[in-house]
Amino acid sequence: MVSLGPIQTLTAWFRSLDPRIQALVVAPAIGFSGIVAAGAIVLVVFIALGLVGYQPSPLLLIGLSLVLVQGISFGGVASAYLIRTGRSPLSLFGVPTLRDVVVAVGGFFGSLMILAAASTLVQQAGAPTAENSVAQIGAENPEVLLLLIPAAFVFIGPGEEILFRGVVQSRLREAFSPWVAIPLASVIFGAVHYVALTGAAPGRIVTIGILSTLTLVFGATYEYTDNLVVPSFIHGAYDAVLFAGLYVVVVYGPEAGSPTETASLVLADVFALLPAL
Repeated sequence: MVSLGPIQTLTAWFRSLDPRIQALVVAPAIGFSGIVAAGAIVLVVFIALGLVGYQPSPLLLIGLSLVLVQGISFGGVASAYLIRTGRSPLSLFGVPTLRDVVVAVGGFFGSLMILAAASTLVQQAGAPTAENSVAQIGAENPEVLLLLIPAAFVFIGPGEEILFRGVVQSRLREAFSPWVAIPLASVIFGAVHYVALTGAAPGRIVTIGILSTLTLVFGATYEYTDNLVVPSFIHGAYDAVLFAGLYVVVVYGPEAGSPTETASLVLADVFALLPAL
């Protein structure tokens, strides 16, 4: 009998577990591996820039971070997993049908309604919310917000959705019903943003709760349409509208130049790694 090595033994043991347990281990691991990959890539790139004495402007800093985090890291981890399991990343994105368009538009307005309701509940309850240091970048450099508007459609929406809906939610869906897989994927999505937030734990938990609730829309529309273009559009449009609104507030508002709680919430949804740089 050929003895198995420790890795083969561990793999065989894991595969013998209940499929639901396997999914509960693999899905969060994939989500957090995207964050780990992003942290490593961003760290290496910015250390390299520092060694050559180059100090990027805030605009370039944000643009480069978007490419490295949502593009290369999130997209790369998701693509590697999909290819490893015999699927093409492009197969998740299809040409939208009329039904897809209707669902996308409805999901977009639904996400804004959820944000409004959640914000009202938080204010009435006097619940604490977390802060995000990246909000200050947008407040001090409004041109960054203008860059984020198209980036929401090109990098943020597709990059985060292919990882958290296309892979994490799909992996959970293999073992659970959509009623279980969608909320679990949303909680994982919210949890990985913990590092982007500052402040006491209660405030972080409240903010993560809001983010997780919002992404139920993304998960539900993906389950219904089986087309990643739909949640990617909703995610991108949602962020783009808020970025545009923040730009107006920062540039033309009565307290122009000061970050708001909304800015912290929105930017936390986009930059999970920047506070750690």
